[in-house]
Amino acid sequence: MDSKKIVVLGSCNTDMVVKSDRLPVPGETILGGTFFMNPGGKGANQAIAAARLGGNVTFIAKTGNDLFGRQSVKQYEEEGLDTSYILSDPNFPSGVALISVDRNGENCIVVASGANMTLCSEDINNAESAIGSADILLMQLEIPIETVEYVAEIASAKGIRVILNPAPAQSLSNSLLKNLYMLIPNKSEAEILSGIKVADWDSARKAAQIISAKGVDKVVITLGSQGALLKDGDTFHEIPAQKVDAVDTTAAGDTFCGAITVAISEGAKLVDAVKFASECAAITVTKMGAQSSIPFRKEVEFKSKN
Repeated sequence: MDSKKIVVLGSCNTDMVVKSDRLPVPGETILGGTFFMNPGGKGANQAIAAARLGGNVTFIAKTGNDLFGRQSVKQYEEEGLDTSYILSDPNFPSGVALISVDRNGENCIVVASGANMTLCSEDINNAESAIGSADILLMQLEIPIETVEYVAEIASAKGIRVILNPAPAQSLSNSLLKNLYMLIPNKSEAEILSGIKVADWDSARKAAQIISAKGVDKVVITLGSQGALLKDGDTFHEIPAQKVDAVDTTAAGDTFCGAITVAISEGAKLVDAVKFASECAAITVTKMGAQSSIPFRKEVEFKSKN
């Protein structure tokens, strides 16, 4: 089935990754790591995930006028993204993320946002035609929250379904939540938004109910290796995660968000969209890196037959 137009609005970074036996404690230096440099950023990861999984994707973002920015745009074009609305900021560098990954695939990340944090309402106005022609708009929080709120209001008023991945975690206004079609937090993000510590299915249900009462009807809480909880109106679905050997969890959440957006754009039922997203995320954690670990549609279809 042909997917309808998806617009992803968000960040693009260059990821500098070191994999070591364990993560260092504050003040400690660890030797013996392996270094990788990959394109990343939650917005770009989700845009590429959606494109690789079959979506028709336009990416709206801002880079610096530097080598990292130019390399990123070139790669997005090779991935099949519409890059017409990626802007270059002359005053700020492109975003960079420093990532440490341990032997179990757990990571810690520090981001220098650079030009990502200068993406403003004026830039959005210049991309209004792209946003207005979208069926679904997907965003995250590595760009200014004021920009996210501005875009959500514009898109919602036009009847466009707005999906938000509230990462990195922060509190959100009820006015923003009311403009969303779907919210996709992980456990820690759901805890900040609900005040409930999310540790299992039961606590995830309670958190989803509290979040939903603030204005967003559809909530998907990702629970890592446990799976994902879908709240669709008054109905709950528990979707267990596939059992895999995790190598690196980087971009698993971004793959999940891109995948669920594609499935929804193709008209899938929400529970099936979450199952598809979980399957895609499970493949991601078996590989190193951010965008380098995001699967293509043919990989998921192959896996689903075995």
